[in-house]
Amino acid sequence: MEAVGVDAARYALARASADSAIDLDVDVLTRKSNDNPVYYVQYAHARMCAVARKAAARGIGGGDFRPELLTHERESDLLGLLAEFPGVVSAAAEQREVHHVARHLERLSGTFHRFYDACRILPLGEEPATDLTRARLVLSEAARTVLRNGLGLLGVTAPERM
Repeated sequence: MEAVGVDAARYALARASADSAIDLDVDVLTRKSNDNPVYYVQYAHARMCAVARKAAARGIGGGDFRPELLTHERESDLLGLLAEFPGVVSAAAEQREVHHVARHLERLSGTFHRFYDACRILPLGEEPATDLTRARLVLSEAARTVLRNGLGLLGVTAPERM
């Protein structure tokens, strides 16, 4: 833990299956890059927090959630992974295989990054917020909640800024 930090150590141990050898690569776990799994997940959470801060600064709230507006493939991918989370947690608890939660958070983070790249969440410049803007904000907030809760289950912090 002294070499990599508490979060990286906990996450690395949590993401390893109990029936496999644990390979802790100190170089990877100390990198601030996408090949460090804990950094990747925490960065996704921080990015979601930044979206929420920017929306709040512009006075854009979530409003009524209109899921029928979320028709892009990346939005559907994200919705699907969010819906799977309760089952993943339940199965991980029943089977005592916490690594499923960590791996799900990694998939969710990657899916969020692809959604973020493909679907503009906040309007550009002075463009007005639309119902689609608000639906995407709600989707981003839901993803943030799942990441925060999942990291919490693993005993890992969910930073708001990185």
